[in-house]
Amino acid sequence: MTFTYAPGWAEPLFILFLFILGLCIGSFLNVVIARVPEGLSIVRPGSRCPRCGHVLSWYENIPVLSWLGLRGKCRGCGTRISPRYVLVELLTGLLFLACLKRFDWTYALVPALVLVFLLVPLTFIDLEHWILPLSLTVPGIVAGIVLAIPLGQDAVVDAVVGATVGFLTFRFMEYVGWKVFKREALGGGDKFLVALLGAFLGWQSLLGILFFSSLQGSIVGVAMLALTGRAGPRGEEKEDPSKAPAGEEPEEPASTMTWEFTKPGLPWWKRVALVIPCLLLQDIPDVTLDEETGEDQWEPGVTNIPFGPWLALAGLELMLLGPLLARVLSPEVAMMLGGAR
Repeated sequence: MTFTYAPGWAEPLFILFLFILGLCIGSFLNVVIARVPEGLSIVRPGSRCPRCGHVLSWYENIPVLSWLGLRGKCRGCGTRISPRYVLVELLTGLLFLACLKRFDWTYALVPALVLVFLLVPLTFIDLEHWILPLSLTVPGIVAGIVLAIPLGQDAVVDAVVGATVGFLTFRFMEYVGWKVFKREALGGGDKFLVALLGAFLGWQSLLGILFFSSLQGSIVGVAMLALTGRAGPRGEEKEDPSKAPAGEEPEEPASTMTWEFTKPGLPWWKRVALVIPCLLLQDIPDVTLDEETGEDQWEPGVTNIPFGPWLALAGLELMLLGPLLARVLSPEVAMMLGGAR
């Protein structure tokens, strides 16, 4: 399905428009990255400095140019504005152009752009907060399936099977990883992100996503561990009065896994009703909550890495570099890794 568009002489204008659209969407995604983890509205209030509350004027909201014009500082209080804002804007714009290069002006460009729209904030949120918000992943799974409808029944089946198999595979790995290592092996949001990727890219891509994400994440994790002493970024610092003295490793509490439907005192019908929801959605292992605040006490260790960014990167690689993989690898390997799509 190819779109009908303006004559060839006007195509550079359409390309420029798509890039500028990507920059503007990247500016909006910065709001998503900053507010969604905090449970704040992405609509109101308008953009403002988090330190002094200075409300940004329209000319302070121009992607890239405003940051350069302000020299990376708030006009109200002079607080440094993170270069991440420009990075997200440029990354989104460039990924939009990469999608156009891959799919041209066809319908396939639409789900590709939507996937970029979802993966960029999920990546940066996971890097900073070690979470993959359900408010992004679950609507993303639905969007992947709905956007497959114009491509026909086979595409819809691929999307549904991709989301289902991706979710169940990572759910199984989540449980097996805990049984083997006796600690959380996969983040609870990873299975939803894999389901999202399966919905957009089809079940054929799942093995390639697992392979490329594990390989690249392991290489970078080992390198970071050797260079900095940590495989991933630090989590949020929390005061811990029971922290071990300097030079001593704090003891980790033994992790447990108690299925809700096995707890005593439940009527049989409630046990039956809880089996499927618990097997699919209950945290593995049990969440350790702070006795005073009731918050999750988990903190990333030195060998932990957020896996979401590597899943996202692998998905983008398979989507954008599929033809290249098909040429470089043998047909059998390319097909197995989902690169021949």
